[in-house]
Amino acid sequence: MPYVESKFQKKDMQFRYLGGTGLQVSVLSLGGWLTYGGTEKGNIVKDCLETAWSHGINFFDTAEGYAGGECEVEMGNALKELAWPRDEYVLSTKIFFGTSREEPNTRGLSKKHLVEGLKSSLKRLQTPYVDVVFAHRPDVGTPMKEIVEGFTQCIRNLNLAYYWGTSEWSATQIMEATQIAEKYNLIAPVVEQPQYNAFHRQRFEVEYAPLYEQFQYGTTIWSPLASGVLTGKYNDGVPEGSRFATNKEFFNDTVKSLQSEEGKAKIAKVRKLTELAEKLGGNVGQLSLAWCIKNPNVSTVILGATKTHQIDDNVKAVKLAEKLTPEVMEQIEGILDNKPAAPSTFGRSR
Repeated sequence: MPYVESKFQKKDMQFRYLGGTGLQVSVLSLGGWLTYGGTEKGNIVKDCLETAWSHGINFFDTAEGYAGGECEVEMGNALKELAWPRDEYVLSTKIFFGTSREEPNTRGLSKKHLVEGLKSSLKRLQTPYVDVVFAHRPDVGTPMKEIVEGFTQCIRNLNLAYYWGTSEWSATQIMEATQIAEKYNLIAPVVEQPQYNAFHRQRFEVEYAPLYEQFQYGTTIWSPLASGVLTGKYNDGVPEGSRFATNKEFFNDTVKSLQSEEGKAKIAKVRKLTELAEKLGGNVGQLSLAWCIKNPNVSTVILGATKTHQIDDNVKAVKLAEKLTPEVMEQIEGILDNKPAAPSTFGRSR
């Protein structure tokens, strides 16, 4: 199926259909991973959402597992206070990890946790439904048919969501879920939330390629700046107040990897990308986001922000993307020197 671009525009923001659905999302969105409910609470959460909204961003992402559910609480409080028309913004959450409780049925993708976990998320978000609910990870302990039935129940019978998707599932697992949905008249997933950036490309560009072709599968990508590495802020170490500094335990291995030969090679590439970005009138973070936007299989790029000026800076990537001509994209490929091999085909056509 061919990729279809939305013709709707708001301010300087562009919009795309979420995969093969009729749902339109801004090419940049805002998420709460490792920020809201954890290091950031209260007014700053509302300020960040309001700043994103002022730039035309209409998609906001969270998960039950972010800060043990506190991210949903903070975003729910902010959305209630902002009081935007509910039909004007798109909200997603993710179910799998639970909220750190130890009982066995408070996590995973069983029907029980899908329904009860999503209902708990909605209470924290103070909303009767989310637009998209994701399976935050695959659950090999639960039969795939039960997982698809559970999401179908949430959407078709309980009206807790409109669409469901996957996050960090393999293409084979997504294909299996889709085939089960078709066979048993259930609702198939329509979108994947994978990691994708200039340093992390293989799964997105190769493994998922047949899904884009056969099902026009959507994507809401996370870590487009490689947790900040592609902003250049870690070129000379870990600055105080940065994500690596405020989440030391989580990013300990990543920080160590930057000191390796491979890590130093990445930093060298960031420096070269910085020079190219400045020639184009932007910075390396904006260039890295613009590079993601240029991929037509990216439905939306999820930003993370703890300060409003970060959002103001990041949204300039939408205009910068217009300057990424085929010649400039080739220059970027020359710097990255990591283009994955061409995808192989699998599955069946539709």
